[in-house]
Amino acid sequence: MRHRSLLILTSVLTTGALTLTACGSRDDDKKSSEGGNTTVVIGVDAPLTGANSAIGLGIQYGVQIAVDDANEKKLVPGVTFKVKAFDDKALPASGQQNASKLVADKDVLGAIGPLNSGVAVSMQQVFATANMVQISPANTAPELTQGKDWATGDKKRAYKTYFRTATTDALQGGFAAEYAAKTLKKKKVYLVDDKQTYGAGLARLFKQNFTKAGGAVAGEDHVNTGDKDFGTLVTKIKDSGADLLYYGGQYDESQILTKQLKEAGVKIPLFGGDGMFTDTYIKTAGAASDGDLVTSVGVPVDTLPAAKDFVAKYKAKKYPGDYAAYGGYSYDAANAIIKAVGNIVKDGKVPSDARAKIVEEVQKTNFEGIAGPVSFDDFGDTNNKQLTVYQVKDGKWAAVKSGTYNAG
Repeated sequence: MRHRSLLILTSVLTTGALTLTACGSRDDDKKSSEGGNTTVVIGVDAPLTGANSAIGLGIQYGVQIAVDDANEKKLVPGVTFKVKAFDDKALPASGQQNASKLVADKDVLGAIGPLNSGVAVSMQQVFATANMVQISPANTAPELTQGKDWATGDKKRAYKTYFRTATTDALQGGFAAEYAAKTLKKKKVYLVDDKQTYGAGLARLFKQNFTKAGGAVAGEDHVNTGDKDFGTLVTKIKDSGADLLYYGGQYDESQILTKQLKEAGVKIPLFGGDGMFTDTYIKTAGAASDGDLVTSVGVPVDTLPAAKDFVAKYKAKKYPGDYAAYGGYSYDAANAIIKAVGNIVKDGKVPSDARAKIVEEVQKTNFEGIAGPVSFDDFGDTNNKQLTVYQVKDGKWAAVKSGTYNAG
């Protein structure tokens, strides 16, 4: 998915990133040790408090389980893996600062995250300058891998260090629009977004594909992150005659919007993207969420035989947050780094150019993960294009359709 504001922090990035060039190497004689084992740290960046934290925590503990499994099974002899997690609070500036801290730590050989696409923009150059791999289990903005002109067909990869295990909004927006038009038989949609990278981009792609499928746009509007009073917007939606509300953004605002919408007597479903796919949305909106829909990457992790052990461990540990959206993708992303470390470490010794070698190894990744096959194309995008539509039924998210979408 994801997400928050696409801030072009040129001065911050230049200052923060270019000072870190020397942090991409690791000397054999300075390696961290513990009980004779070399310590390799995998960094995590996600919103662990505040907005989006329910999903962000799912990312953190998805990585933690992968690391615990690797240590228990001694997947890389002579190496003990650890997790170093940072809270970005869904803020681009915090993400950039966290990236700087991670690359400054010689034991950190790779990073998982962030959740939000707008935060990723502030981090990519920092990791690229340090030649350290970054794999997001959640970012869905196409421009992160394919450049700002991707929609015109002019695709250019800016950062060879950036990868993701989640498919992009180029597919998610079309998948949702096709379902709305052909399965739900909706004719008029009211579009709302939170003006952030993820939300605005997703709403734009939904609109493009919904109108292509014969649907009409009854109206369009925007909200600000943190808004809680949607009275004026609800009136506009009610007067528009729309039979569907499509929302591009996070659960923080949409869970309140749908509640106020239904309380005003507007009995139309709210449809959104993976930024809404969390039980917190249902808990906050209550009965008003019944019938609402989301798309999310992949297929339901609870239904995947390969993920059975992962789900059991997450529940047994009573980890906070929601693993359903990105827990499986986080686990698989961490394993891509763990396997890469295993390919370059000999007798527990980490080469001085470990970070650069890990980037090369991750690009060649090809294994069966718990959330599906894990491999990357020339842009660093996942080759796993599966998507699922979920609908709130009896107070729970229920999968109603899984498949792929041809954006061609």
